[in-house]
Amino acid sequence: MAHVLSRNAMRRVTPAELEELAGEYRAALAAAAAEYGRETKVYLHWSAGHYGQFWSDYHVQIDKDGEIYVIADGALDDVLAAMYRRNTGSVSICILGCYDATTNYLGQESPTPLQIEGMAKAIAALCNGLWLTIDKQRVLTHGEAADNEDGIEPHDPYGPRSTCERWDLEYLGTLESPKFQPWATDGGRGGDILRGKANWYRKYWEEQGGTPNA
Repeated sequence: MAHVLSRNAMRRVTPAELEELAGEYRAALAAAAAEYGRETKVYLHWSAGHYGQFWSDYHVQIDKDGEIYVIADGALDDVLAAMYRRNTGSVSICILGCYDATTNYLGQESPTPLQIEGMAKAIAALCNGLWLTIDKQRVLTHGEAADNEDGIEPHDPYGPRSTCERWDLEYLGTLESPKFQPWATDGGRGGDILRGKANWYRKYWEEQGGTPNA
């Protein structure tokens, strides 16, 4: 059962620290995922709560200022209740906010530009540490995963292309991703934007000599 965590239960980390943490859990996560015949996955969420309100369901959480947090000691192989039938061998990243979001309006606590960049940095850092390609087969929004867009089918579809029970980050409310359009192929869906930004950070950090510790 999800519950709210105090800020004292969280630990702020830099991209470099998150990458190192991911490396520590790489083997354990890969082995757990392999038991289900799949690779390690990274799933992207919003909390549907408030800015600054941390939750027990997500390994990595991004507040409105873009700062990255992990729960306590950052045990990335803990099986948390972020997904349905996909939690083992996966890491969950969550943007805090989007309370009362609808498919027409993301509300007063929509993803901030800093949160979007913070999530992209967290994706890049995790995938560096986990040795994962940043693509839809390995990094998915909750909505994409709910509709089994990675090609595996551990459950019936329940995302934005079907029942719309879960559609986290289907759009970001930005100029790049302005509206709910789950069948779009123009790169404007939320997952497409976030993966694109994460790949940019991965390449930029490599060119600059490594993942930043700030």
